[in-house]
Order: sequence, then structure tokens, then C-alpha cells
Amino acid sequence: MADALKIGIAGLGTVGASLVRILQQRGNELAVACGRGITITAVSARDRTRDRGVDLSGVTWFDDPVDMAAGADIDVFVELMGGAEGAADKSVRAALARGVHVVTANKALLARHGVELAKTAEEKGALLNYEAAVAGGIPVIKTMRESLTGNTFSRVYGIMNGTCNYILTRMEKEGLSFEACLKEAQRLGYAEADPTFDIEGNDTAHKLAILTTLAFGNKIAADDIYLEGISNISIDDIHAAADLGYRIKLLGVAQKTETGIEQRVHPTMVPYDSVIAQVDGVTNAVAIESDILGELLMVGPGAGGNATASAVLGDITDIAKSRPGAQRVPAFGRPAHLLETYRQAEMQSHEGGYFIRLAVQDRTGVFASIASKMAENGISLESIMQRSKKQHAEGEPQTIILVTHATMEASVRKAVASIKTEGYLVGEPQVIRIERPKTV
Repeated sequence: MADALKIGIAGLGTVGASLVRILQQRGNELAVACGRGITITAVSARDRTRDRGVDLSGVTWFDDPVDMAAGADIDVFVELMGGAEGAADKSVRAALARGVHVVTANKALLARHGVELAKTAEEKGALLNYEAAVAGGIPVIKTMRESLTGNTFSRVYGIMNGTCNYILTRMEKEGLSFEACLKEAQRLGYAEADPTFDIEGNDTAHKLAILTTLAFGNKIAADDIYLEGISNISIDDIHAAADLGYRIKLLGVAQKTETGIEQRVHPTMVPYDSVIAQVDGVTNAVAIESDILGELLMVGPGAGGNATASAVLGDITDIAKSRPGAQRVPAFGRPAHLLETYRQAEMQSHEGGYFIRLAVQDRTGVFASIASKMAENGISLESIMQRSKKQHAEGEPQTIILVTHATMEASVRKAVASIKTEGYLVGEPQVIRIERPKTV
């Protein structure tokens, strides 16, 4: 049997502690599966005295993860600290600079510096593995990078943030407000004290940028994603979607068009009978569309200690099974120097159409005015209806719901802006894209 693979782990939070536990409990099984043992020889964490429920005796401690990456006797540096800059960035660079393999769960780091890190890894003959950075325990990175080699991808999309999916699920199933569901998510640990990164779509955007590069061979372009979160989704939107046969999900969508690549993150209405509409709670789902395979939907735990540790462990065992001199799989499926400059797609007609909710004053001529503004902007309406409360006071605002056929987003925004000038709107209008997946 080959010499044991020596690993150093930077970050001993929920994921790091779970990884240590699994490695210690299943060491013999892993040695048989990989043809060599896997040994933890070094760790780095902020607090040495904290009880993490694992035995770390005999392991070398480093207060500074950069020192561990640069000087510890390790074959693999496992980065579980998070953050695009600071210790995570410096330590990963230090490890790769001396040819040490890197395994990371850090989507922010990859979204910001992924291409540069991939170049260094290739130059030094090291592997850069990051299965846990996207969709938790779902093996989407390995699937796209290795299993689907030869396929030409046309679209990748999915539910990639468990916090948002949990909130939208609770709103629908229990009729709770966004604010109430967010508080509950924070209590249960699904949302941070400052949930902005999750609920405004940034987390999903980082993951989408990575998948886009894997799918289309472009340099990561996390700053070129249309971004809209779920904080403006109301219980009225949830109810209206249900009445129309849809559920609201926060989707990240990337697709290739004749003019470039389109990347967007936003609340989306999906048909209730589609598979992706049934993905509830903190579960994630990623759909891949390609020419040979067709359509593939992968569903599973998107976060949590064991789910993320499982993905990290998969990356480590891949390295343990590899042998010196073997061909290395490039981090993004092709050599970093062959990644193309990102070319943003021109605005195109959105085939799924749009849902538009307007709160208006209850007065004569409003329906006709709204229909006229839509027509002036070349928007064809699939339906227009008024939602009234069973009992409402005279003069109380009424809700009008419009569903459009395929149209340009710019046209929709222009029409809504024009309606705003008429003086009968109450509050801000709501505009949500509708996706109609082929089979998923």
C-alpha cells in the first residue's frame, strides 16, 4: 500500500469538525477504497481550547493557516475558513505555490480568484478541487467537469441557496410573511445574523459563476450577473403564483446564446408540476441541459456539516486515488489559459413571460390604461385579472395580476415605469420572470 496521504485542515467549524470525525471513524474503509491511508497531520483554527467533539491529540496545531499552508508536512491543504480575501486567499496561494494540492469549499474565493488559482495549480502540478463550493453534497462539479466530458452544454440552472428556498417554502406552506420566515431561519441556523449575502442572491451568484465557467469555458464573471434577491417577495405573490399554477423559487440561470452568455439570479415562477418546483426547504437542485445527455436534474442537501464534509471528502479521496505522473484534471475542465473572455449576451426575448402584480386605486379606467401601456410597448398579455378581497372598504386598493407572453425585459420595465406616471398605482409594482422547464 502507498504511503498515507497527509492533510492539513484550516477551519474547524461545523464542516471541519464533521470532516475530522468522518476521517477518524472511517479510516480503514477509506484506506481500502483509496489504496492508501488518509492522515490528518496538521490543523489550524482560531481557538485551540474549544471542544469540537473530536480527538486532535497528536496533530500539529498552527495559529496561522498561512504558516500551515506554507510549511506543514502535508500533501493536501483543506481550506474551510471562507471569504474571498485574507487568510483563505493567502493560505491557498501559499499551498499551491509549493505544489500542495488544495481542497476548498469556498465559492467566494473561487468566484473572485478562481482562474488565477487554477493557473498556479497547473503550473505547479497541483490539484484544485472544490466540489463543496457549489450545492453542498450534490456532486455537480465532478459531474460537469468529468462525467459529462464530450457534452456541449446549453443551459445550467437551479436552486442553489438553502436559506432562500427554506424561506419561500415556509411562506407558501404556512402563509407566513417573509420577515417571520427569515427570523425562524435565523433561529434554526439556516440564516446568518446578517442574512443579506443569502437573501439578496449573492451566494447563488458566486455558485452560478463557477458553474457557468464549467459549462461554457469562459473566465469567471461573477460581477456580470443580473442579481435580484427575495426580500421583496410578499405573501400576495406566493398566493397569486399558486392560483396560476406556479411556485416561486430563487433560481440561478446561465445559458449560451448566439450573442454570448446570459447569467441571472432572481425569484422565478416555475410550474407546480415541474420537478424543480417540488424541491423544498434547505434542499438544493441543479439542472443541466446538454446535447448528448439531454436534461439532468440533481437534487440533494445544499448545506450542513455532513453534506458539505461529504463533498470535501470526495475531493480528498480523488487525490488519494491519483498517482504521481497521472494526468491532472484542470480545475475548470480545461486548461486555465484556454478559458475565453466572458462575453455577455445581448438582451433577448424571455420565452417564459412575466408575472406582474400591481396594487391600484379602485377607479374606472384603470384596466384599460394598464392594457394600453402594455400594448404601447409591444407586450402581448396571456392573462389579466383582478384579485379582490371578499370584503373590502370602498376606495381600498385592488390588486391586478398580469401574465405576459414571451417579451423583452426592457419592454416590461418600460411599460411598468409608464404605468407609474398615471397616478393610480399604490406602492411598488412586482415583476417576476416565469420559467417553463422542458421536463424538469
